Parts: sequence; structure tokens; C-alpha cells
Amino acid sequence: MSQDLIEPTQAVAEPEPAGEAPLEPASGAALIRRQLQTLPNEPGVYRMLDHKGQVLYVGKASSLKKRVAAYAHPQKLPARLQRMVALTRSLEVITTNSEVEALLLEANLIKRYRPPFNIVLRDDKSFPYIALRHDHPFPQLFKYRGSKKPNTEYFGPFASAGAVNATLNALLRAFPLRSCSDSVFESRSRPCLLYQIKRCSAPCVGRIEPEAYARLVDEVREFLSGRSREVQERLKQEMMEAADRLDFETAAVFRDRLKALAHVQSQQEINTDAVGDADVIALVVQGPLACIQVFFYRDGRNYGNRAYFPAHTKDSEAGEILQAFIAQFYAERQAPPLLLLSEPIPEAELMADALSLSAGRKVSLRVPQRGEKRRLLELALRNAKEALARRIAELGTQAELLAELADRLGLEAPPERIEVYDNSHVQGAHAVGVFIVAGREGFDRRAYRTFRIKSSELAPGDDYAMLREVLRRRFARLVSEQGEQDSGTRPDLVIVDGGAGQLNAARAVLDELGLTDLPVLAIAKGPEREAGRERFFMTGREPFALDPRDPVLYFLQRLRDEAHRFAIATHRSRRAKEARRSVLDGIPGVGARRKRALLQHFGSARAVAQAGLADLERVPGINRAVARAIYDHFHDSG
Repeated sequence: MSQDLIEPTQAVAEPEPAGEAPLEPASGAALIRRQLQTLPNEPGVYRMLDHKGQVLYVGKASSLKKRVAAYAHPQKLPARLQRMVALTRSLEVITTNSEVEALLLEANLIKRYRPPFNIVLRDDKSFPYIALRHDHPFPQLFKYRGSKKPNTEYFGPFASAGAVNATLNALLRAFPLRSCSDSVFESRSRPCLLYQIKRCSAPCVGRIEPEAYARLVDEVREFLSGRSREVQERLKQEMMEAADRLDFETAAVFRDRLKALAHVQSQQEINTDAVGDADVIALVVQGPLACIQVFFYRDGRNYGNRAYFPAHTKDSEAGEILQAFIAQFYAERQAPPLLLLSEPIPEAELMADALSLSAGRKVSLRVPQRGEKRRLLELALRNAKEALARRIAELGTQAELLAELADRLGLEAPPERIEVYDNSHVQGAHAVGVFIVAGREGFDRRAYRTFRIKSSELAPGDDYAMLREVLRRRFARLVSEQGEQDSGTRPDLVIVDGGAGQLNAARAVLDELGLTDLPVLAIAKGPEREAGRERFFMTGREPFALDPRDPVLYFLQRLRDEAHRFAIATHRSRRAKEARRSVLDGIPGVGARRKRALLQHFGSARAVAQAGLADLERVPGINRAVARAIYDHFHDSG
């Protein structure tokens, strides 16, 4: 669901009556009472802002005037909202055409601003899907994670990459469609290994006719759309007909495809006939913490589950938590036709209307009390309770580790935010710098950042210079933003991978930017890079080591290793992206269609580079001017 669907019709700022002396600045309940007279009696969304202009709270209302009036009497509000009203310095509202649109807009704004007084979904990872592209004569079947693109069908979501990989591998045995990228497809002159192991029908070299490939595409679409039984019955019929013709080789092909489809259906741990496409959502609350477990069922098959721990749930009712979660969870993804909930939510009918509007079809919300659907909910509830118990144990351990870390390093208090820096390159090529973030709740992957090393004056492999560039870019921006040093994005501890040299390089950059009070720790690998023998460097104290069995040492190793993993993954991704580029890219006048024609005509990009001008002109779709541009691209010495 996108905010672009909703057009704001009116915005209200703090009024200042014309022709009168400016009013004294108001805040809190006084500000709200002053603005009540100008608020419309219409549906919309309101935002409470603090003295820095940062959003404290986002709410929606069927009548803005009536809803905001409740904040004019804070003594009747819960303690959490009383604090919010006291911090409020301005109020902004947007009117919408309906309360349903207000609900959609509220969810989008909460996800954008993550206000401290709203229940906020911590959703740092998108779901993988199986995607089927239709913008190519031979559609590609592949795993995809990210924003939806046109001319592509998506099937899922799957709860994990492992679940989608297992399903995709089995599907390719049943429906041997291509899974390679267009650049690989266009550069093939003979079948690849996937053809040899019967995971692809090799359309790149003409081993399957377009009509037969199109039938495979239709079958996989039917199967993934829920018509699996029809596909299996048809394949079974074709197998029997081939056997009756004594064409046992063809019959064996259909037999193997049926086995692969059976494997797809049986590999999920829990399948059910109780639902077709549905999400099962169960909530468990214990003290200030809450866990929401979501199970995904598509065509009765279990596509996995995932646990969520929404923030700012203290003093909130269970139904309120669940409603806030649903609104934000489906703000960027389409809801299935049925949601099974463990708790009733306050505005179930309104939520169903909003989800239906976003999905373009009817979406129902139910709280089953018995039967097979209730059994699915009980399973989700049990998983939620177990996940919350693990979370509570982890948070307790993490708090103890941070307190012990502060003691070992001589910090004034346990660090709330730790940033760990590393870089990766191969002899200076494709150099990237990264930092990861950790705190009381473990790794905060939403806060991870990457930096492409920009300086052209660096010597290959100059780690000190790379570190200085990354730190300068990160902290120069931080100190330039008003009030940023006091916000949650300012770290309490900076960790760099290396020894005294890296420590001095980091310290010099931070001191230059006026961050002299920000502690820096450098971690040097032990002799022969042996884990457990690391040496630590901090300004103003001698290098030191920790006991090999010290939990704080294990904690610091985990931080360093996570930064190292993220740096290597980022570097490999960039290097792979560069490697996928064809030598034909960047030639004026040569787009995807002409590139495909050239590769099909000559067989490889190298052959195109070696071709003569006359040979280039013989390629369909390549006129004389384009042929000259291609020839000059590879032969022009100027």
C-alpha cells in the first residue's frame, strides 16, 4: 500500500490571526486547545512534533476535531501519552477523503518516521518471493527480494531464503524454465550445467520450441496460483497416454515431473486443507514485551513463519498492538484473502476495508475459536510464546554484556549504540567501507550503512585512508545536522578493525570534527590471526587483552565478525554487479534488443568485438550507423 494512493486535501499549521500581535508560543495541552478551533470535523491524520520538528506521534481519526480534543485534557490519558503531550511543540494534520484512507496514510507515516510514542513494527528484512518475468520471449523463473516490478508475477511470500530456495529447486525439476539473467542467456553458445542435470530446458540455444516453453510457463503459473491438482492430473494423463503409445522415454519425463511436484507439496512442515491463501497472526504479551508470530499459507502449503517484536508496546492493549502491527505489516505488501488472528482488534471492519482497498479484492479478518483454523492459531501461539521466551533471555544476556563491556573499557555507562567499522577490497579494486550497529536488542540491521570509496588518490590497499574517508563522511554529516549529536544515531562507542594505526586514524578524524569525547576501540587480531588472542587499543591506556574465556571477548568477536561479514558481502555484491556488465554495454545506439541480436548472430561478445564492419551490418536490426558505432567502440585508437 503506497502513500501515493492518498492525496492530502488540507494541512493545518499553527495559526497566527491576521492583523493581531503574534501569540505567545504555546506547547503541550495549551497548544492543542489553541488549535482545536481551527481543526476540521473531517477524517484525516494528525502528527505531534517536538521542539526539533521530529515526529513524536502519528494518529488517524474519523473526525480530527473530536479526536485531537482528547489530548487537550492530558490528565485523562495514560502516562505514556501524557509524556507525549508535554513534549509537543507543534501539530500538523492532513485531511483525507475517508477514514479508510486515513488508516492507510497513518500506517505509511508510522513506517516512515518511526515515532517514539507509536507502536512500531521492527521489520528490517523484506520477504523473498518466486518471480516469473514476462518481458522476454523465454520468461525467467527466479528468487526475488525487493520492490515489485512491472511485467513480473510474484508468488509468496516465503518466510526465509531457505524455504524459497528449496521450493524453487524442486519447481525447476518439474518445470525446467531458465533461471539465469538476460546477460547470461544472451551470451550462451551451448547448454550450461543446469540443462545437463535437467533443471533447465536450454531455450538459450534452441533446445526447446517457444510453444513448448510457453506451456511450461502456463503450468508453473497454474501450480503456484493454487491450481496444483489440475496440473498434476494433466501431467498424469499425459504420462498414461505416452505409456499407451509405448513412448516410455516421454512417460518417464512426465513421471519425474510428477515426483518433483509431490516433493514441492510435501517439503513444507505443515500443510493444511483448512485454508487456501491465508496469514495466521498470533500475539503473546509478557510485561513490556510483545511477540507476534506470522505463518504464511499459500494454496494450503506452509511457506514458513517469522517472529516480530514491535517496539513501544508498554501500556498498550493486546488488540491495539495487533491492529498497529497489521496496518504497518501490510503497508508495503499485499494481504491474502484471509487473516486468522489470535485476538480481536478494535477496528476490525475498518481494517478489513483498508486492506481490501489496498489489495484490490476482499480481505477478511477472523478470530477462530475451534476447528482446524483454531489449530493453526494454537501452533502460531506456541511458536510466539517460545520466541518471546528466547527474546527475554537474549535481552537479559545482552544487557549484562553491555554492562561488563563498559566496565572493561572504562566507559561511563553501558553503550546504547555501538558502531563497528570495516572495509573490503581486492588490491584496492571495488573498495567499500561499512559500519554495523548493535545495542541492547542486538544487531540493528536497518541501521547498517555502506560507503563506496570515492577518492581517486588512494594508494591500492591503503586501509588507513579508506577508514579516514568513511569516518569523515559518516560523522561530518552527523555533526552538520542540527541536534543530531544528541539523537539516537550518535554512537556511544566506535570500534574499528585493526591496531594502533587504525586507532590513530579514527581518533584524528573524530578530533578534527570536534567529537573528542567519543570513545574508540581498535581490535587487532592475535598472533597468526588466532581467535582468543586479540589485542585491544584505546587512547590513553596501554594495549590490553581479555581472558580467552571472557564473555565480553566473545561479544567483541561477534561484533567484529559481523562487520567483516557485511563488508565482504557488500564488496562481493559490487564486484558481481560489475562482472555482469557486458562489453557491449555503453555503446551508443545498442540497447537490449540489439545486444541480443548481436549475441545471437555472433555467439559471444568477444566475436562481436572482433567482427568487421561488413559483418556487423548483416545483423538484423543493425544499420550502417550503428554498425560503425560498434566497430569504432572496439577499434578506435583515439
